[in-house]
Amino acid sequence: MENTIGITEEELRRYDVLQQEKKEIEQEMKQLKKKFHHALDATVGENQKGEIARGDFCAQRQIRTSTQYEQDSTIRQLEDMQLSDFIIIEKRPDTEKLEAAITLGLVDGEAFENCKHTKTTQAIVVRKFR
Repeated sequence: MENTIGITEEELRRYDVLQQEKKEIEQEMKQLKKKFHHALDATVGENQKGEIARGDFCAQRQIRTSTQYEQDSTIRQLEDMQLSDFIIIEKRPDTEKLEAAITLGLVDGEAFENCKHTKTTQAIVVRKFR
């Protein structure tokens, strides 16, 4: 596997260097964003849209909001108000119990082979040996 598809030691080294630089860049960007937010908080107020213009550059803060209902208390409130039409009943298999039953031999695993979907993801990790 030494010469697999023309990958050189230099390419692996470059990947490792870029990975380190990426971490440093992300950390610096995080610090700059924090500084920008602090400056905008001081000038336009917290959670307010605004912008900072300097020279040829402009940083804009956009405010996005999303609202979600807390499931348990919302369901209780809907049931108390007899609004069950507003509640979605979702049928889902309990995969942990199913896997346990297959492992224990209580359920035939082959009966569910066509029901399973296996997700595969790939990742590259480069480490320096020495």
